Amino acid sequence: MLQSYEAFYDHGAMKWLGDKPPVKQAYVIVTILAEKEATVMPLQKKHQPSPLIAGKGKILGDIISPVSPAE
Repeated sequence: MLQSYEAFYDHGAMKWLGDKPPVKQAYVIVTILAEKEATVMPLQKKHQPSPLIAGKGKILGDIISPVSPAE
């Protein structure tokens, strides 16, 4: 089965632009894009919580110790 992953090849190393393949070793087929197309894509920003929920979190009990007693 073939699966596609995006990566940027730089000096012999693959820099993954998304999820890495979940394998340690695999046979791969590589397609090289034209030089002008092979620009590094900007990394996706990490998700941020909505500003609408800012300040609405509650701390239950001590931050260091658990809320419920250990069993």
